[in-house]
Amino acid sequence: MSSLLFGASIESFLQGQLGLSGWLALFLAVTVHAFLLINLFGVVPLVAIWAERKVSGRLQDRLGPTRVGGKFGWLQGLADGIKLVQKEDLAPDAADGWLFRMSPYIAAVAVFSGFIFLPFSRDWIAVSGSVGVFALLAIVSLEVLGIVIGGYSSGSKWSLYGGIREAAQMVSYEIPLAICAVIPVMTIGSLDLTVIGEAQRGWLIPNWLAFHNPFTFCAFIVYAIVSTAECKRAPFDLAEAESELVGGFHTEYASMRWSLFMLAEYAHMFLVAGLAVVLFLGAWHTGLPFIDEPLKVLHGFSPDLGIPGFSLGSYIANVIGLGIILTKTFAGVFVQIWVRWTLPRLRIDQVMTTCLKYLIPITCFLFLGTTLWPLVLTTVIGRPSLLNEPMLSKPIGTRAADAHYTTPGLRRSADFVVDEEVPE
Repeated sequence: MSSLLFGASIESFLQGQLGLSGWLALFLAVTVHAFLLINLFGVVPLVAIWAERKVSGRLQDRLGPTRVGGKFGWLQGLADGIKLVQKEDLAPDAADGWLFRMSPYIAAVAVFSGFIFLPFSRDWIAVSGSVGVFALLAIVSLEVLGIVIGGYSSGSKWSLYGGIREAAQMVSYEIPLAICAVIPVMTIGSLDLTVIGEAQRGWLIPNWLAFHNPFTFCAFIVYAIVSTAECKRAPFDLAEAESELVGGFHTEYASMRWSLFMLAEYAHMFLVAGLAVVLFLGAWHTGLPFIDEPLKVLHGFSPDLGIPGFSLGSYIANVIGLGIILTKTFAGVFVQIWVRWTLPRLRIDQVMTTCLKYLIPITCFLFLGTTLWPLVLTTVIGRPSLLNEPMLSKPIGTRAADAHYTTPGLRRSADFVVDEEVPE
């Protein structure tokens, strides 16, 4: 696990600098990482909730929160949390008590676990592996279990209807979502999110995968639509449609158990926006080589400060990369909020028809087009890209190799085949 404080792992720092035993160093490293992750990902939904209230207020020609935390209402989320903690935690008599109480935790843990695989900068990722994309999608998909269990165990027909709607919607929309996520994987040649992000260094066009070719651009647009449905956001919020189902699957919930569902929803918004940034929008790169190249050089700047495993240049570059990726991600969250307060809710038949009749065939066509695009161009013009960018003039899979071999600190993975000789 990469540390938020040091270039190397906390475990190696504790062993080398403090001389702790292996098991004790590992235990402390896991504890520190868990503390950092929980606090970081706990703040994200609070910021998203505050942003939604302010943005929705502006769209409706009002101010939004202005009373708590200054004229901008910065502490409104904290005030709401204190209010919810003080409320009584009730369960209906007809509810299945154990399942009713467990379902909010299942939904929240599933979403927050997805952040473990999301890189926040080149070296800042909790778990980096060769199956990062699929691992993230698989874990986050477990959220639907908490929602379905919550609707089933509430003992209310409205909650049950909401749970059934959510199950049908999420299971259907996970298919085009996965296909859209596989398109960048196939283009770069790696399942490692860190490699996918690093391979997009260079000019915004054509290095960012959203602008790599017409098929990846369309895949990005479809991903934006599908991810909105995955987050249960309007116009796809059928599972909690107030005008039809009172409150949907969380009608019978109150206090902190209700707030856990809300935290999971807003954390899911941030997660899918962050995944879109890594897959399509250049990750921690600005799209301007005269900024990105100095950051790459800065990663190699490592003066001796007497701290084993600490690289000052890498730390500064990672902080800048974190700021870049957070800026892009919150822009994506803003778009989701904007869409919610602009478009009316769809009917359930329209939601399912959109997925099964249109989005799935479209994503399959985009997948096929992305596969054939470099082959057709190679046959017609002799190279797999319309542009003379060196990185894109190489076969699929080689670009991921370049991200591995030219970037210090990135692991080499075996999920792509490279025809050229591997440098030592």
